[in-house]
Formats: sequence, structure tokens, C-alpha cells
Amino acid sequence: MVLPTYDESENLEGISAAILAALPGATLLVVDDSSPDGTGEIAERLAAADPRVRVKHRPGKQGLGRAYLDGFAVAIESGAQLVLQMDADWSHDPGVLPAMIAPLTAGEADLVIGSRYVPGGGVKDWGIVRRLISRGGSTFARTVLGLSPHDLTGGFKAWRSTTLDAVPFEGVRAGGYVFQIEMTYRASRLGARVVEVPITFRDRRAGQSKMSRRIIVEALFVVIGLRWDELRGRAPRRPGR
Repeated sequence: MVLPTYDESENLEGISAAILAALPGATLLVVDDSSPDGTGEIAERLAAADPRVRVKHRPGKQGLGRAYLDGFAVAIESGAQLVLQMDADWSHDPGVLPAMIAPLTAGEADLVIGSRYVPGGGVKDWGIVRRLISRGGSTFARTVLGLSPHDLTGGFKAWRSTTLDAVPFEGVRAGGYVFQIEMTYRASRLGARVVEVPITFRDRRAGQSKMSRRIIVEALFVVIGLRWDELRGRAPRRPGR
């Protein structure tokens, strides 16, 4: 499990315990961007008490996408067969983790997305504006990029490590939340089988949201840029094609 953190001191201990309770055999990698609120120190304390917890400290806030890529690289190098990702703020329910990995272990999927926008999924504690931004972002990306998953903006995912390793990390352009769209896009273009599992997304329990206008603008530019690359014949392709 790759768990990026920035100022999650109020959430980290509880969410870590819940993740490891749901998946007792998992390794939890906390990737902290030098949080000024002491999140990194809490992560070190958890790692000292439980060998299943590891910590990667990064020098400053470098963006969600880069944090995930650094964490993914560590997971792949360590020989993990499955790589999971989720938010550290309780927006994603750790109790759903067994259902997330089931299609992977059954050989039915290469990427599983925890989806708010399939039957059985949903969102709680969000206002209408944020709902429209999230749903609209997924619809926009689906339309522009021709993707089938309904929830492209969420960050609750489970990967087969071979699928993740096939994505050239050096070519990933997104640094913010649009990273979620780009990774699904790149995996899909490389032939990954994508399955959606319904989840209920809840607003964070504590701390401040990282959403901003800059993140929304970046998302628009990245999605359009990916489509433009396709039109110029520079889209990711399956090996041998």
C-alpha cells in the first residue's frame, strides 16, 4: 500500500491501523512530503513499532503524482505483486480493500478502481459544486480520451505490479490530482483490463483539503495534452504495436 501524506498528522495513525487490519499481510509505505505538522515523525514512530510500515521522506511538497511515482518505484523494486493506493484522510474506506484486490487475485483485472460513479457507489458530505467538479472531470476525461471507466478522478486503486511497471514513469506529466486520470489512461492504452468496484467516498475526517483552482486548470491542460499527443501519433501503445 502506497500512502502519500502531507499534513495528515490527525489521520495517519488511525488510517494506518485500519489498513493493516483490513490487509494483515500488506506492507504500508508512507510517502511524506516533509509535512510541517509532524506527519513524518508519526510515520517513523509507526514504522519503529510495526515492521509492516515503511517510510519514504521527500524533500518538500513536490506534488501528489510525484509522491505516488516514488512510492510505486519502491514497491516494484521490493518485489510486490500487487500495489494499492488510497488517500490518508479517511475519504476511502479501508474495509473495501479486500474487495479491491479480489479481481486481481482472480485474474480478472490488471487495475481496479474504487468507483463512486457505478451502481452501489456514491459520495457523502460533499456540496453540489464539488460533486459537479468531480463528476464533470471524469465525464470530460472519458469523452476526450475515449476511456471506459466511470470514475477517473479518484485515487482509490489496486494495481497488478507488472501493469504498473509497464507504464514509463518518466513520461508521466501530471503532478496534481489529474495524475489519477493520466495513469488510468496510460495503463488502458497499454492494454490493461480495468474493473470498477463501487465505493462510498466521504469527505476527510480532519485537516484541510488540498483541492485548488490550480489543480483544476492543470487537469484541463493535461487531458487536452494527452489527446493532442494521440492526434500526433504519440499515444502509449501496447508492446509490439
